[in-house]
Amino acid sequence: MAKPDHICVGAIMGAFGVRGEVRVKSFCAEPSDIASYGPLETEDGTTTYKITLTRPVKTGYAVRLSGVQTKEQADALKGTRLYAPRAALPNLPDDEFYHTDLIGLTVLDTGGETIGKIAAVLNHGAGDLLEVRGKGLGNGVLIPFTATVVPTIDLQAGRAIIDPPEGLLDPPSKTDKSAN
Repeated sequence: MAKPDHICVGAIMGAFGVRGEVRVKSFCAEPSDIASYGPLETEDGTTTYKITLTRPVKTGYAVRLSGVQTKEQADALKGTRLYAPRAALPNLPDDEFYHTDLIGLTVLDTGGETIGKIAAVLNHGAGDLLEVRGKGLGNGVLIPFTATVVPTIDLQAGRAIIDPPEGLLDPPSKTDKSAN
């Protein structure tokens, strides 16, 4: 489990080449910033890596990690998430949030009715989506993370207020063939 004062900034996608480099996918708004946050830790905090970007590659960067010398060592790190201390990251404007701060927030509609909790923040290229899970939502519902649909995020109170478009939270009809 990651430390609460650390934020996931990237993940190792596998070895790159035969000299111990790894391919890293950056989760930073500016992908190359991953190298500017100081040494990065594994999720459990047991290992720290100094990282050096060597070149851009498809879906990320080729990276040299301190202490990783061989392809076998690099292969063993596939799937490892890398975390930076929150204090090393830039402060965000009032209308921007780190995804980790949104996960777990209680979601309410504008009438104050609890809808569920944010389970994940996804982005498939067309903007962020909040995956909300709760009673009556089946496998969850995806809410567009826009100022219109999510007018209020209150991190102190641990809640997000949504004003979903009509029908977004309605369960699929048994006669609705598009739901199959």
